[in-house]
Amino acid sequence: MKVLMINGSPHVKGNTKVALEEMVKIFREEGIETEILDIGNKDIRGCVACYTCMEKGKCVFDDIVNESAAKFEACDGLVIASPVYYASANATLIAYLDRLFYSTHFDKTMKVGASVVAARRGGLSATFDELNKYFTISGMPVASSQYWNSIHGREPKEACQDAEGLQTMRTLARNMTFLMKSIKLGKEAYGLPEKEARRGTNFIR
Repeated sequence: MKVLMINGSPHVKGNTKVALEEMVKIFREEGIETEILDIGNKDIRGCVACYTCMEKGKCVFDDIVNESAAKFEACDGLVIASPVYYASANATLIAYLDRLFYSTHFDKTMKVGASVVAARRGGLSATFDELNKYFTISGMPVASSQYWNSIHGREPKEACQDAEGLQTMRTLARNMTFLMKSIKLGKEAYGLPEKEARRGTNFIR
């Protein structure tokens, strides 16, 4: 099984990476393959609602979003991690996620999602909620931990001192592993849930 991890921090060796690497330790122990994509320092523009992806099956802007689409499709679990900027996720990460989720048309049902946030002090819960919305609109179960999936630190590697935050990451990785393996067994035994044809209701007609 494989987990794709998206690091939305522009500091590839910062505190957000500390949280992800703590999870990687557990995934390796559990026999889960991992890959970390550092996208926070990439030049990624936002979605322009051109709908070209509806025809071509990929985003019109051919960058790391399209490069990582196949990895997203192949993974069993997705971890999205971000530092906190003004009680929100890094804008580069949001641009990436908007385009990645909208332009990929494969079925994401029952891929396990988890969001991770890092901050000096505040804004963690708001950012955590913001990132989880990508999972809950896509039929992806959300993995939880013993606390909200957050870690504290400002200077590089300062998060290594946050004992509770590091434990939260380890617990998250174990819970995510259990959920992925359980879903795999469930799919083999029962298949995926029945899907209805999607119905959209516009407020203005």
